[in-house]
Amino acid sequence: MGNDFDDAAEPELFSALLRPHRALSRTGFFVLMGFVCTVSFTAGLAFLLMGAWPVLGFFGLDALAIYWAFRVNYLRGNATEEITVTPSEIRVRRVSHRGHVVEWVLNPLWVQLDQVTHAEFGIEQLFLVSRGRRVSIARFLGPDEKASFVKALTMALQAAKRGPTYNPLT
Repeated sequence: MGNDFDDAAEPELFSALLRPHRALSRTGFFVLMGFVCTVSFTAGLAFLLMGAWPVLGFFGLDALAIYWAFRVNYLRGNATEEITVTPSEIRVRRVSHRGHVVEWVLNPLWVQLDQVTHAEFGIEQLFLVSRGRRVSIARFLGPDEKASFVKALTMALQAAKRGPTYNPLT
């Protein structure tokens, strides 16, 4: 007990868990694949009746390619990026769709938020820059979402640079 301050958890000034956006739900995927398979089979059957039987196989390959592309897209949707800001550190934890984890821990006093902005499209890329290292963040977000994210993260970084405030009454 006594003067042991290590047990006290630091307050989180900012925390965000980012995931890639998926516009098509599971049900929507099944409906779309049903439609593609029906159209491919019907068109292939028409060509088969005209005597061009190899076309049926190519329509089947097209449907298979569309299924494979969506499957890869959904698997990549399992990737996450977690950004946490406390008064003493910024932690960026990136988990790939295969489960590989990469983590960066930065000092908020040394970090600058850098952004690449396009005049027409808005914010394209965000970076945390500290001591010569550039960590790309918020890659899953669109330009408008990145603008909102920058605003919240900037406020958290400013609070971290001001330092912790302790209230002896609580």
